[in-house]
Parts: sequence; C-alpha cells; structure tokens
Amino acid sequence: MPLPFPLSEGSTAVYQPQAEEPAIIFAQVFTGLQGKFAFCLDEEDMLIQVQQLITAKQWTKIFCNDGKWNGAFSNTISLESCDASITGCEYLVARTGTIVMSSAEQSGRTVSVYAPVHICIAYTHQLLYDIKDALQNIKDKYARPDDSVGQAGNIPSFITFASGPSRTADIEKTLVTGVHGPKEVYLFLVEGGQV
Repeated sequence: MPLPFPLSEGSTAVYQPQAEEPAIIFAQVFTGLQGKFAFCLDEEDMLIQVQQLITAKQWTKIFCNDGKWNGAFSNTISLESCDASITGCEYLVARTGTIVMSSAEQSGRTVSVYAPVHICIAYTHQLLYDIKDALQNIKDKYARPDDSVGQAGNIPSFITFASGPSRTADIEKTLVTGVHGPKEVYLFLVEGGQV
C-alpha cells in the first residue's frame, strides 16, 4: 500500500553523523552497556587474548561450533553445561554498541544467548555506523546469487541485536543482568579480516 503522505517521511538522518572511527565509537558505547571490549592486532593476538581470558576465569568448558575456531579452544560438545560460548557475528553497529547475529551463521540461534558468558569474535570490516546499514548489508549479502552459504535470496529467519549482557527491569523496575541471556559479553575486535 502506498504511503498516504510520502513527503512526510524525512530522508535525512536523525542522529549525529559519526565523528570518530567506528571502532572507537563502538568500544565506548559497548563498554558503557557493560560489555567488555578488546582490540586485537591480528588473529594470532586475538587467540592469545581469548586464551588468557579463559585461563584467568578458569573456564574449562568452552562451546564453539564455528569451524574456523573449533580446534583453537578447549571444547565441550554440551552447550547446556558450558562455561562460555564463542561465536562470530554478521556485523557490529558502532552507534549503538550492538552485535548483529543471524541464524545463517554456524552458531545458529541459541549459542549466543544460552551460555552464561558470550565471547564474540569480530573483524573491523564488519563495523557499520547505524542499524539501518546492518539491515541493508544483511539484505544485500543474502540476496546475491553467488552466496557462499547456499542461501541466495533467503534473508535469515532470525536476526538478533545484542547490546551488552542481557538485562531487564521487569521485576519492580530494578535492573537485573543475566536473566534472559548471558551475564557477561566479551567482544574481541580483530584488525582486518576478509571482506
């Protein structure tokens, strides 16, 4: 149905344009939302930093079903009893400090929300400024006929936006974290990566 008043919808951005590098904006907003952020020079640096975190927290059961990182961490096959899960993501939204994930990824729908701790590995080329950019990129990515995931023309059935640890104020308007998802979220941002 056509819009009754097509000229009433503004086409200009309602938010301030980005003033700094997207990585800096993302890190500031994400940590402000109780997320824990680490910048990595390359994949080797990321593997060292993630392993240091796992050792420091004394986690022994790490769930990771991403083929790229599967053998890099002490692994468990049980998501239900894991200490932490490791996933990738589709994109990062700098303005809101948001991790964008979808069901088209190897980690699927539950890995990022079921474990008590979520560790996300992302690359600087995945950084976008606004949510509309992430949605448009997902639409473009899965509409390509040469889609490497084998789902050309199929937008994922599930797209989620996670901005830090799970939190709710449903109970007597008191903010509580970790009720409907992970209590801690770590984001390791790796310089570069494949575009």
